[in-house]
Amino acid sequence: MRRAPPIVDERIELNLIILETDDFVEPGRARLRGRRLQHILEVQRAAPGDSLRVGLLDGRIGNGRVIAQSGDCMELSVALDRPAPAPLPLTLVLALPRPKMLKRAIQHVTALGVKRLYLINAWRVEKSYWQTPWLEADRLREQCLLGLEQAVDTAMPQIELRKRFKPFVEDELPEIAAGSRKLVAHPVTETSCPVDVDESTTLAVGPEGGFIPYEVEKLREQGFAVVHLGPRILRVETAIPVLLGRLFPGR
Repeated sequence: MRRAPPIVDERIELNLIILETDDFVEPGRARLRGRRLQHILEVQRAAPGDSLRVGLLDGRIGNGRVIAQSGDCMELSVALDRPAPAPLPLTLVLALPRPKMLKRAIQHVTALGVKRLYLINAWRVEKSYWQTPWLEADRLREQCLLGLEQAVDTAMPQIELRKRFKPFVEDELPEIAAGSRKLVAHPVTETSCPVDVDESTTLAVGPEGGFIPYEVEKLREQGFAVVHLGPRILRVETAIPVLLGRLFPGR
């Protein structure tokens, strides 16, 4: 039988091995197989006695000492002694990117600490984007895990899909954004994006080319202030890290 190709690029070393409750055979003792074991053996080249940085999904972070390795299984002695990084005080409302960009966007926003993400429709979002298999729950989870492993974080984001713009903005967004600072990123406006905000924020980011005027006005009706990042028009995958870096520097 042909061996399946590696899931993880061998040139990339995971910054965190994420454990799940099912990995534990008893308290403080975990057993790994599959992708994570392959990565530990082929990239980190860990052997019995070596220590790895590990974290429990939606839990604490610590160290795992390799105590045994045989065939397709590795056992770790696990001590979780510190909390995961604090999440950004942000809800991100993002017009669904094209499929090729979607994977990177999910990884990036997860690595940056976003824990509440709404992927929404907009006039410039092509209908075919909603048919991509990358919107399936297991695919989204996979990209989130990659972002968590990169950022040394364990808190899984909550991702919601909304295919109708107007009902979402009028019926759901007021409650979602209640009590937060409301911003929509748009290249055609006179107000620059604020820097280092100290309050909970809801940020809406449009598709390539931005929201159309009707959509911007609908967001304004819900109390969203329209802000820009300067004279340059940025791709969504570039604009998101820049926006979050301005709003929450050092977090």
